[in-house]
Amino acid sequence: MIHGCLAIYYRELMIMKRRLPKMIATMSVSPLLYLIAFGYAMGSKINVDGCSYLEFLLPGLIAMSSMTQAFSIASEINIARFYWHIFEEFQAAPISNISYVTGEVLAGMTRAFVSIFIILILGYFFGVVLSCNFFFWLAIILNSFVFASLAVGMAMLVKSHADQSMFSSFVITPMAFLGGTLFPVDRLPIWAQKILFLLPLTHASKAIRSASLGNSPEYSSYIILFLTGALFISISFLCVNKARD
Repeated sequence: MIHGCLAIYYRELMIMKRRLPKMIATMSVSPLLYLIAFGYAMGSKINVDGCSYLEFLLPGLIAMSSMTQAFSIASEINIARFYWHIFEEFQAAPISNISYVTGEVLAGMTRAFVSIFIILILGYFFGVVLSCNFFFWLAIILNSFVFASLAVGMAMLVKSHADQSMFSSFVITPMAFLGGTLFPVDRLPIWAQKILFLLPLTHASKAIRSASLGNSPEYSSYIILFLTGALFISISFLCVNKARD
């Protein structure tokens, strides 16, 4: 199992290594635009929960980016399935399903961490230095684990890139904007808060922001993220089983 998992992960790392300059450029564009358009332009004039909007925004961008980049591993899996037929080779190879899922999830989490380091560097140039403590990184690990696990399961279910694009448009994109990344969720009506409470990104944003600003985090957010990740990776395992049948 260990060797199979590492083989899957190593393959994805080699792909990322070849594309690293383009990946860094791509991962930098959106956070930079948010920091300039929202943070830099309004950051010194608006206070949110006792801090500047720029300080509020940066942890939200980290939560958003760790979600989108971890989930983007689904695109790599689909390319390997639909064009290179790599998944068929995995089916023939002595690699267990759990090894395949674990390797792809680790690859998705690695992509998320690359994007986070980019945002931290950008934040430094904008004058924002976050507290990168244990709870900060724990929230990021759990958030990237949740969405990398979701990505693997979803990649096994879709039949085309159009299906994946539709899923992203109706699930990932709305969550990115409504999950407490750009504005405080508690400013919304109670009924909206209850709905957004169901989104894992809401808990990730809250935990990352609280830890990065040096406040005491709510442990319930970490528990919810862990349980959601465990659910998604179990579903991914079942989806890979079904795809290999």
